[in-house]
Amino acid sequence: MHEQDQALRQALQEYARTVPQQAEVVQSFLALLADQGPDPFCRERLAGHFTGSAWLVSADGQRVLLTHHRKLARWLQLGGHADGDHDLAAVALREAQEESGLPGLSLGSTGIYDLDRHWIPARGEVPGHWHYDVRYVVQAGADERFAVSEESLDLAWCTVHEVAGQDDASLRRMAQRWLARSTPR
Repeated sequence: MHEQDQALRQALQEYARTVPQQAEVVQSFLALLADQGPDPFCRERLAGHFTGSAWLVSADGQRVLLTHHRKLARWLQLGGHADGDHDLAAVALREAQEESGLPGLSLGSTGIYDLDRHWIPARGEVPGHWHYDVRYVVQAGADERFAVSEESLDLAWCTVHEVAGQDDASLRRMAQRWLARSTPR
């Protein structure tokens, strides 16, 4: 077992303890991690694979940067494929940097912030498949001027309160969790 896999297993178990309402979701992530088939950190594993995403918050913690995803045509958090990297926190940070162009990004913590297993529809030669998305808090620095990458139609800073009222259950869950934190950011 890869060293990072053990760290991910422990982080998933800790997440299950702290967010018991997602215990069933955690079990599906643990099952994927334990699967002896093709590497679940590579997109070529079409039965499902890990991705890493960023809940990218402004320096003051009041806003979050969202992408209008080019392929999915939906507003989402930034993130993407692990492409063989077993350190999903590093994947989330790298994807946030690549997709936003923001300087000075840092991980808010090494702990898992959110988990989401979602279906990606077939596109071209790639059949539909599951993404097992592990999400981390990424904090922006003082410079909030972003650059829209080729993966996005647009980027936008939105207040966390705005996101908490959206229809998308995944974004709403992350925003509500952020607002419920007792410590200010």
